[in-house]
Amino acid sequence: MRRGIGHAVRPYPVKGIPTGRRLNLPGRGETFITDSGRPDGPVIFLLHSVSTTGLLCWYPVIPELERDYRVITMDHRLHGRGIASDDFVLDDCADDVVAVADALGIDRFVAAGFSMGGGIAQLAWQRSRDRVAGLVLCSTGPYFSSIEPNRLALEQRIGRALTVVDKVLPTPPERVLDDPTSHPLKWGLAQVSSTPLGLQGVFAEAMARFDSRSWLGEVDVPTAVVVSTHDKIVQPERQQLLVDGIPGAQRFDVAGGHACCVIGAEKFVPVFADAVATVSRQSLVV
Repeated sequence: MRRGIGHAVRPYPVKGIPTGRRLNLPGRGETFITDSGRPDGPVIFLLHSVSTTGLLCWYPVIPELERDYRVITMDHRLHGRGIASDDFVLDDCADDVVAVADALGIDRFVAAGFSMGGGIAQLAWQRSRDRVAGLVLCSTGPYFSSIEPNRLALEQRIGRALTVVDKVLPTPPERVLDDPTSHPLKWGLAQVSSTPLGLQGVFAEAMARFDSRSWLGEVDVPTAVVVSTHDKIVQPERQQLLVDGIPGAQRFDVAGGHACCVIGAEKFVPVFADAVATVSRQSLVV
């Protein structure tokens, strides 16, 4: 039987999603987090990709990690229920991660990031080296494609065009965002639409300013790089730059594209879990 298009892009089943809550970060604003798993386990921060939310990006891996780790997700600023802000800078997102750790009484943690979240994870280490004990970098690189002028200009035009959609698209109600059991597809669409579509250009500008190549060699914590080998957005060659640039970094391959954390998660989850276990053992974060 031929695989249909619907089968090829079927997202991972929605189940076992932890209950989240809003968290005030003094001097920064209010964000949305989940805090689940073993309270006494090694702490893993899961940092999400652009235009998603902490739960939407990471819901497939959370049940797998909760058995052995304390698992934290958060919505980055201007995403989902993240901090309301007048601007968007990845440095601020990295500092927000540490602020969440402060608010939760967490000293050191492993930062795991997907795509944009991988850039934020790198910056969290660079800006707070005493707090980040390890890195798991997924489908990401030391820079993003928006660094290319033509690509950035296109994403800015798309963002301006999508502001029209934001004006007519209703804000998802909290009850839908917090209840995937009623209708998983409705939950997923609500997570997507909880981030204004018109901010695409703003996010692209921030990602264009990110470039870690000059200091990758300074990274001195255990690092795993999860490479999505069929990726058309962050090509495997760019992901490999992290493996080559970070001393001792280990590569873990997933036969998937750029959305493999959700679409194709059956392949992503076990590889990601292995990467987390490797870094956690080496960093001994509790």
